[in-house]
Amino acid sequence: MTALAHWCTRHRLLVVLTWALLLLGLGAGTLAKGSAYSSSFSLSGTDSTQAQQLLDEAFPAQTGDSATLVWHVDSGTVKASSVEKAVESAISTMEKKGEVSSAVSPYSSEGAGQISADGKTAYATLTLNDANSSLSAGEADALISQAHAVEHSGLQIEVGGNAVENALQSPSDNSEAVGIAAAAIVLFLAFGSLFSMLLPILTAAAGVGGGLLAVGLLSHTMGIASFAPTLGALVGLGVGIDYALFIVTRHRTGLLAHKPVDESIGHAVTTSGRAVLFAGGTVCVALLGMLVLGVGFLDGVAIATSLTVAVTVLASLTLLPALLSYLGPRALSRRQRRKQEEARQHSRAALVGLAAVHAPVAVTRGLWHRWADIVHRRPRSLSFAAFVLMVVLAIPTFSLHLGTADSGNDPTGSTTYKSYEMLSHGFGAGFNGPLEVVAKVSDSATQQADVTKLVTALEHTAGVAGVSESAVVGQGRGAIDVITVIPSTSPQSSATSGLVSTLRDHVIPDALSGTGVQAHVGGEVATNVDFASVLTAKLPLFLAVIVGLSFVLLLLAFRSLLIPFTAAVMNLLAAAASFGVVTAFFEWGWGSKWLGMGGSGPVEAFLPVMLIAILFGLSMDYQVFLVSRMHEEWTRVGCTTRAVKCGQTETSRVITAAATIMICVFCAFAVGSQRVIGEFGIGLAAAVFLDAFVLRTVLVPAAMHVFGRWNWWIPQWLGRSLPRLTVEPSPAEGLPSALEPPLSPPKLARIPAQSGLLGGNPISVAPNVRTNVPTPGANGA
Repeated sequence: MTALAHWCTRHRLLVVLTWALLLLGLGAGTLAKGSAYSSSFSLSGTDSTQAQQLLDEAFPAQTGDSATLVWHVDSGTVKASSVEKAVESAISTMEKKGEVSSAVSPYSSEGAGQISADGKTAYATLTLNDANSSLSAGEADALISQAHAVEHSGLQIEVGGNAVENALQSPSDNSEAVGIAAAAIVLFLAFGSLFSMLLPILTAAAGVGGGLLAVGLLSHTMGIASFAPTLGALVGLGVGIDYALFIVTRHRTGLLAHKPVDESIGHAVTTSGRAVLFAGGTVCVALLGMLVLGVGFLDGVAIATSLTVAVTVLASLTLLPALLSYLGPRALSRRQRRKQEEARQHSRAALVGLAAVHAPVAVTRGLWHRWADIVHRRPRSLSFAAFVLMVVLAIPTFSLHLGTADSGNDPTGSTTYKSYEMLSHGFGAGFNGPLEVVAKVSDSATQQADVTKLVTALEHTAGVAGVSESAVVGQGRGAIDVITVIPSTSPQSSATSGLVSTLRDHVIPDALSGTGVQAHVGGEVATNVDFASVLTAKLPLFLAVIVGLSFVLLLLAFRSLLIPFTAAVMNLLAAAASFGVVTAFFEWGWGSKWLGMGGSGPVEAFLPVMLIAILFGLSMDYQVFLVSRMHEEWTRVGCTTRAVKCGQTETSRVITAAATIMICVFCAFAVGSQRVIGEFGIGLAAAVFLDAFVLRTVLVPAAMHVFGRWNWWIPQWLGRSLPRLTVEPSPAEGLPSALEPPLSPPKLARIPAQSGLLGGNPISVAPNVRTNVPTPGANGA
């Protein structure tokens, strides 16, 4: 790591130009090729997927997405000539503008049945052009404006459908800017230097930009969900700024210790940079753990997000040292540089002598030192209180209902919500989530009679409001019969999910037993049920893989059994508590309306898997930074008490500042965004807050005080068989060995404080005064 840092500082112009050319090249490639993100999340082998495959065979021409035009009259009926004229005018305008390729109107023979029983509500199905199957926000606004333009007194017209909903809820273009602005404020307050504030932001922006451009090109070769870039930017900006923050903080500490600029950069990359590499690798491993699920929809998201994180790590370890080299001593604030110069003039000789022997630095006094003392004095009571808080926040998780939010969860003032409610009132609660029973039959009279028997069975099934059979498509053994089943309950209701299971497990098998006819239940609701079922079934395996990999990595890094076990428990606590917050915010509706994401509704089925992967990676970041400093001090002095207090004191302020930046970034993406992005943003913000301000500053150090020397225990046979993987620098990298006993401090007078972001008071070392640093082997557990 030291060699890499020195190479980047010596060839700083080459490094900066290489990054500039890389970004320009990726940008040019993206402009030329564009992106090919997918909105499909079908699961191979499921009943709904088989139904969809049969539908694709029967209707190969229906490739575009669709929208729905819904209108309602207060008096009279929708068949009135003035209403028909207004609606037909709107549809004609939409077709001329190019967004709509065709429309099925209720005023045509093909649209029979698209008028409600009371005659006051009707709808038309709009098929979008293939090129526009993914609407932009501008195109969606144009459709809405064209619909509203023909409204008149007593006639309300709204536009609905997934394509319109996704376009209107696309993440704000200002999300990144708001997140970066908030991060800049926190960095400036922490550093007090404009240049030190800008470097982490520039580094993170370069890393995230390069990662997202690469993901866009990668979308041409594999399926990547349309929200993957937003998720990658959300995670990448958070970790990217954090990683740069840790390195810049260590570099500033070196400058305050009067190290030359290049030497300080090398030391920062060798220490904090090594932790960044380890933490970033852990985030990628946790994300790529989703590949074990075998769900193609999530594979692309996992690869895209981990690629973005990997590029941000690369930027932190290469671009940031080069930029720091250009910045020189201006990484410090003017006030710090002025005080440093005054101190250099008064104690130049003393500082040189201290640097020569690498004397240990006393623990910094201040807020976090006092808090570390409190944790040390009351470890059991504080750990119990923190544990109870996490458990209480996790309680809502037990009522977690997985599914997929739809337009019924949109803000009440949106056109998609209004169209959804108009259809529900006019055609029934289950009309917005029809089930499609797709049967493959021959054209024989016998099998046609079998299908008729199935229709009768469906009509008499509890929870079914209506059944309609379409004409048979195709001939011979390839004929396909589509039966539309309207549930009596809403698409998000657990009763509707139960109806899907009832049809598959009882109604269809009983009706078609011995007939040779195959029937599958499809549709959006059935697909969501299958998705939740598959992911829930594979969640234990995924947890085992993620927890196991995290345990092994920490075991290799710290050669301890208790530290990785404690980390696994803490991470599970953070995940459970964050799920509780998400459940309360979105399923119970406590915060979703306030955030502009509609009312209460189910949590996305894939959220637990992806949130756990990201949370484990982010939690490991703080665990590595905290425990690596504790481990470094413990191997140096052999005192658990001092190691825990020193590690907590020297990292808590950095960790909480980094967490504050992450929380700002996550919340900036959450507000006014897609509901799924909002769930990620709130879940991650809650998890990072609890992880940094409860787990890493209270529960982890308190538990380590209670465990004492058992924190570092490992069986000798296991220790001998494990490969060496350390987060701390080795002696070969030009830094003092952590295994060497501490040297006695020189007999010096007064030394200015050597801290950057951490702050502190001057250190006084008087002649013939015994140091308070215990030697290795001293009783300090």
